[in-house]
Amino acid sequence: MTDDFNRAVVIIVDRECYHVSTQHPYEELTEGRDCNYWRMDPTLRRHARNAYGDEFDWAEPKLDEWGGVVGMRIADNADVANRHGPVLHTYDRHGDVQNRVEYHPAQAENDRLAYEAGVVADSFEAPPDRDERLGLTHTLVMQTLLAYCDIGFTCPVSMTAGAALVLENYADDSEHADVLRRYYERLTARDVDDHVEGAMFLTEKQGGSDVGANETTAVETDDGTYRLAGEKWFCSNVDAEGTLVLARREGAPDGTDGLSLFLVPHTKPDGSLNDQTYRRLKDKLGTVSVPTGEVELDGALGYLVGEPESGFKQMTRMLNFERVANAAGATGVSARALLEAKVHAANREAFGRRLDEHPLLRRDLFELTVDYEAMTAFTMEAISLLDAAERGDGDDTVSLMRAVVPVAKYRTGRMAVETTSYAMEILGGNGYVDEFVTNRLLRDAQVLPIWEGTSNVLSLELLRALSRGDAGERLLARVGECLQAVAHPSLADATGTVETELDALREALSSLAATDPDEAQLVAKELADYVFDVYAAALLLSAAQRRLDDEDDAREAVVARTFVDDRFGTDRGRGIPDDSPPNLDAYDAVVRYHRLDPDAIPHPEMAD
Repeated sequence: MTDDFNRAVVIIVDRECYHVSTQHPYEELTEGRDCNYWRMDPTLRRHARNAYGDEFDWAEPKLDEWGGVVGMRIADNADVANRHGPVLHTYDRHGDVQNRVEYHPAQAENDRLAYEAGVVADSFEAPPDRDERLGLTHTLVMQTLLAYCDIGFTCPVSMTAGAALVLENYADDSEHADVLRRYYERLTARDVDDHVEGAMFLTEKQGGSDVGANETTAVETDDGTYRLAGEKWFCSNVDAEGTLVLARREGAPDGTDGLSLFLVPHTKPDGSLNDQTYRRLKDKLGTVSVPTGEVELDGALGYLVGEPESGFKQMTRMLNFERVANAAGATGVSARALLEAKVHAANREAFGRRLDEHPLLRRDLFELTVDYEAMTAFTMEAISLLDAAERGDGDDTVSLMRAVVPVAKYRTGRMAVETTSYAMEILGGNGYVDEFVTNRLLRDAQVLPIWEGTSNVLSLELLRALSRGDAGERLLARVGECLQAVAHPSLADATGTVETELDALREALSSLAATDPDEAQLVAKELADYVFDVYAAALLLSAAQRRLDDEDDAREAVVARTFVDDRFGTDRGRGIPDDSPPNLDAYDAVVRYHRLDPDAIPHPEMAD
């Protein structure tokens, strides 16, 4: 499959694929559905190729097939599932607890399509036509495509994978290893009849992000199992069969050091309900398709996972995965919003010409596309680091991953809100009403800065990561490595700018290391923003060099230069004077993925 997007685009209608030759594919759509999202997104394809490494050649046909399933079937089902959200039936007609969540058939169909496609299984067990499993990159890229349709559905998918990751690493150290191993097998099953979903219940009313304040208790019984009592306040995928819960054993110390991790099933081994009550579902702004509720644990059966009083450390493994999945979701929902905006602008006329022929909107779409490139590059970098760390790639990789992941989650979450909001604005009043998907995309995206840690929490997490070991040096070295690979003359000025910013970042990190912790907090978000900008710029420049080397195409060079100018430029008068207007000569290359001849962009050698 070629990356030259000019040549073809696949339009999928009524479950058939039609090959349409066109240089303007957005005009062939009426909205951002009934198409193959993988083929519609060269940005994702190129950065995913780099993240996968050697596994990409095997994975690409699967991603191509998945992109069609998501765009052709899951997208429509997601609209229905979000109009008819899950309904909780806590009690039956006799007043007995049943804890039953009723789902619309459209959601059940999406469950089948996703799990049978291997959205979780392929990263834990070898697919039917392959000798080895794939890395975590595969499930996270598949989740990126799924997020085109439904951020709500990516929640149970990512938590199922995250719970499986925890059990894979710690189940064998547990007294009930055989039981936990069976749950692992079901979490990673491809057959939906045997498959169960996962969840994690961390949040309690009195603690919120302060997990160490949790009050749920766990009392050991004669058979080595535990009975958990307490209240969990914000429980997404509330009816999951394989839920991981943090609780405090008798005599354990306060704070996170005293927490142990337990698997608390929905049902007991005899098929009866576990001793817990799903009190109610939350009425949320978005992510309607995933049931989020309040749970009272009334002596619920739990199996200790791994060593006692190590629960928070063990759960951190899942938390890192969920934060990267959050970034993947932010990338996918932004891509869908941008697609909707591009399709609308290519088909709607106003004041005598198409919207995307008006210079100001062309600038908007250009800048939104450049931001999406940065989001995707940084997200794929975080995915690659997480995957490498889980494969045992050494302490240096783990150290770098711990610094990159909170930045990826924080910045992409905020950028997704901005992108979906402006995409809705481009559709005007139609974008604001429920009949158009941009309304839901914005409502769903608003959770992304909240899930798995708010902007403040994640910025402080970056400070903690940088204070441990050599995370700061590893981060600076990685950025420098990306810049060292850049040699094309058209990238020289931008590379020099980022090298200067890298030196400034090095000085900032050195200064912060000697700063009082309370004072350092005051600039934590500015630091996270700066890390993102410098790191993303280096990634984009490196990607631009690869594209020039491999395909003699300067599109990514324009993207990288634009990002660097936007983040680090010093426009006089904020770019308003006549001598510094936005340059949209490369609009078709950036927004429509047309090839751009390297000679078409100016660089220093041309002036000699």
